[in-house]
Amino acid sequence: MTDDDGKLDAFLAGERLDDVAIYLTHDHLDDQGKIASMGEAVDDGVVLVVPGDDGRKAFAAGTGMDPMQFAKEAMGRDGVIHPDLGGGECPDAVEAPGEDHDAAFVFAFGEERNEEVGGLYAEGDVMHAYAHCSCGTDYSHKWVMGEYSEEPPVGDEA
Repeated sequence: MTDDDGKLDAFLAGERLDDVAIYLTHDHLDDQGKIASMGEAVDDGVVLVVPGDDGRKAFAAGTGMDPMQFAKEAMGRDGVIHPDLGGGECPDAVEAPGEDHDAAFVFAFGEERNEEVGGLYAEGDVMHAYAHCSCGTDYSHKWVMGEYSEEPPVGDEA
C-alpha cells in the first residue's frame, strides 16, 4: 500500500475537486516504477491523483501537450472513458477495427455542482474526462459523479 491509497476513490466520489487525475499506460511509465508507486494500478496502467496545478504540469511534461488545450480539442468527440479512469473506448474503433484503439492516456478533473449553469451541472459534481487513443483520436466523456453512464448527457449545453 502507498500513502496515496484511497485518493482515486475520493476523487471519483467528488471529494477532491481541486485535484486532477492522470491515467498512463504501462508504456508511458518509467522503468524504475516510481510513477507507478505514486498512483493506483488499473488495467494496463496507473491512475495518479495529484493537486491541480502539479497535475497539469505533470501531464504537460509527460505528454508534451497543454492539458487544457488537449481537453478543448477532445471535447469535440464523444467517447466512453471507464469509470475508474483507467482507459476508454475509442469512438473510431467501429469504423477502423484493424487499428489499435487503446487509450494511451486520460486527463480528468471534477467540477463542482452549479445550478446556475443548469443541465448536467445542476444535478451534481461533474467528472470531465479526456482520452487520447493510440490511433490518434482524442475524445471526451462527462458524467455526474456517482452516477456513471456510458451514454453522453442528453441536452447538455454546458
